[in-house]
Amino acid sequence: MPISAAQRAALFTATTVLLAAGCSDGGDNDEASDRPTDLAGLAAQQLEWAPCPPPSAAEGGGPAPSPLPGGTPWECSFMDAPLDYDDPGGETIELALIRAKASDQQRRIGSMIYNFGGPGGSGVTGLPSFAPDYEKLRTRYDLVSFDPRGVGRSADVNCLDDKELDAYYALDFTPDDAAEERTLSDAQKKYATGCEDESGEVLPHVGTENAARDMDLMRQVLGDDKLHYFGISYGTELGGVYAHMFPENVGRALFDAVVDPNAGTEEGALGQAKGFQLALDNFAKDCVARGDECTLPGSTVAEIEAYILDLLAQLDKKPIPGIGDRKLTQTQALNGIAQSLYSKEFWQYLEQGLDAADGGDGGLLLALSDSMNGRDQNGSYSNIQAANAAINCVDYKERYTLGQAKERLPEFEQTSAVFGPYMAWALSSCSQWPVPGTWEHPDVSAPGSAPILVLGTTGDPATPYAGTRAMVEALGDGVGVELTYEGEGHGAYNSGNTCVQDTVNAYFLDGKVPASGTVCK
Repeated sequence: MPISAAQRAALFTATTVLLAAGCSDGGDNDEASDRPTDLAGLAAQQLEWAPCPPPSAAEGGGPAPSPLPGGTPWECSFMDAPLDYDDPGGETIELALIRAKASDQQRRIGSMIYNFGGPGGSGVTGLPSFAPDYEKLRTRYDLVSFDPRGVGRSADVNCLDDKELDAYYALDFTPDDAAEERTLSDAQKKYATGCEDESGEVLPHVGTENAARDMDLMRQVLGDDKLHYFGISYGTELGGVYAHMFPENVGRALFDAVVDPNAGTEEGALGQAKGFQLALDNFAKDCVARGDECTLPGSTVAEIEAYILDLLAQLDKKPIPGIGDRKLTQTQALNGIAQSLYSKEFWQYLEQGLDAADGGDGGLLLALSDSMNGRDQNGSYSNIQAANAAINCVDYKERYTLGQAKERLPEFEQTSAVFGPYMAWALSSCSQWPVPGTWEHPDVSAPGSAPILVLGTTGDPATPYAGTRAMVEALGDGVGVELTYEGEGHGAYNSGNTCVQDTVNAYFLDGKVPASGTVCK
């Protein structure tokens, strides 16, 4: 699952707590009953479901989703929502939805709404990709997901064209001198200006609070009394904000791969640097344990990581051939490394990619980097990174200049020699964003909410495990229920661990709330 793009801060987050800030998201957390009556008309709208078309370019392209086992088709629709919730009778936008109906309609509980993270990930393309893992849940729920505002086919944010993005992502995002700092600053300015020129009307309205309002509107339009929710990565932040705004409407909800709700921009970036460093350490330990089977040089974790640092230093001086006429730069190699740490299943590609790059072939690491940035083999980009930048920059208030980011380099470098410098410089991602930000960190306190499962993985690189306990405590007494998976990767339910899946399934299907502190291995 992917990650901060206003300056690619998202490169490391499938959920990204990284950089943020942006514009006011629609005002105070007013309750639905206090809103103007125009929302009642929107809540009563009837959706027109039809066979799903192939994903749009902004959603990542590809074929239309295939039917599920047993022949259940995917259906798509659009829901109208206010552009500005402070003016619900004004301009509206269309939000793209997808669903697959429950297989046991007689025992159907309701709809289960999914958000797969980013921010910026398309739920319309994401849900069919992961749906085989949710077949048990589909027995009693309609599986539903959506492109959040600013994403995919939902009033998508655009900033630069494909050729400009190729050049942008090849830049050096860890400048070594004043000239490279100016180049980075100019690129940040061009990116932010492009976003304003192409999508200025929607930029102030794409933040997480409005996405939470959209989900409550969606709940009503789908005919559900309660919101049943499955949030992964950034989806946990969105879910926490929803629970804070609408605690009385929470049904059964799972937060998997948890964003620390107490972390601001800098704390979130430091946490991710630690998380990716931990995952890299675990990758290197595995390589050492396999002895001669591992193709990377070094007999200790330190030696393998020194080898990686040396490779990155060489690429900083001279990029190597990648794919076609595109070369692998230091930043793209770092992105490829980060992408491969999201799942232990990708470690083999990291090993192969590093070995190949050491021999002068950067193709595999560049392909991994492209995957993170939403670039397909034809050179077209989805809008995942543009949306990621816009949402982060509208949510978070902090605006770090390049100089302020540079001052924090020592702490970040001490945290991770590999990832720290990038994460430090990425603090400046929103420095030239055209709209202001909303919060220092989200409020997720949810007194009165039904119990919410909060599921963390001990080896998660993008959303470090510490965020799990922080979310439980922030939700409040009697709300957050802590569940731990001792394993690797970003997200536990889709890891295939039977203990995790059985516990979550029992909660969603039968209402069995596990004891807080339950551990799965």
